[in-house]
Amino acid sequence: MFVLIGVGLVFVALLSGYMMSCGNPLTLFVPAEYWIIIGAAMGSMLIANPLPTVKKIISGALATLKPPKVNKQAYLDLLKMMYELFQFAKREGLIALEQHVENPESSSIISKYPTFLANHHAVEFLCDTLKVVLSGGVPAHDLEELMDLDLEALHEEEHQPAASLQVVADAFPGLGIVAAVLGIIITMGSINQGAEAVGHHVGSALVGTFLGVLMSYGVFGPIASLMGRMASIEGKYLICIKASLLSFAKGAPATVAVEYGRRSIDPENRPSFKETEENIKK
Repeated sequence: MFVLIGVGLVFVALLSGYMMSCGNPLTLFVPAEYWIIIGAAMGSMLIANPLPTVKKIISGALATLKPPKVNKQAYLDLLKMMYELFQFAKREGLIALEQHVENPESSSIISKYPTFLANHHAVEFLCDTLKVVLSGGVPAHDLEELMDLDLEALHEEEHQPAASLQVVADAFPGLGIVAAVLGIIITMGSINQGAEAVGHHVGSALVGTFLGVLMSYGVFGPIASLMGRMASIEGKYLICIKASLLSFAKGAPATVAVEYGRRSIDPENRPSFKETEENIKK
């Protein structure tokens, strides 16, 4: 919602300021310039990225229109779920966890938390790590290194769409200049038509520069930045899982393992100790 409000404010501020200076908004509507810049930008994005990445860019941009999936309630659900898993393992033995990590969707514990199941990276990260713990013989420091390798790969994958969109945003001013140069070429071809015609063509050419800079710094750049921030928030969710799993693998009680996870949560979304304690005892 705030993305739409922000984009709307950008255009309202520009157009209203332009009109306050006695500018005619119709002069900014030059379809050829729009087609050149936006079409070239989309084409360059297809050149630079494979189709799966392009799909992720589109889905990531659309996701910015929705509320973030990772919030305080999502963390409370995660901490409670891990507490139940750890308590179950302490009571029934580690091997009893196998049925839950092999089929998390049908697990009597994990299936109660749809916010967790909806995050396929988190599900794979938790279940795959617990499978390693169940196999036995893996020292805690090796387990931490293994999780770090997984997190590094996931971090790169999650940030790739935002980075690719930022490349497109950075290209917009250059494409605006290209469109403007083409307009100047047309202007030079009509220089014998008089000052009015030349002025019209120059104005149309400058719209290309205007549009390129606007799309870069007013729309695509901020969206790419927000996508990157959302990817970082998703990454912190996985770090919370890592902290709790590592503590559990070292033999800590369930409450202590969950507290390690809670302490790793960013302050904006971190539930208090009391909130966590009351939540896991429900």
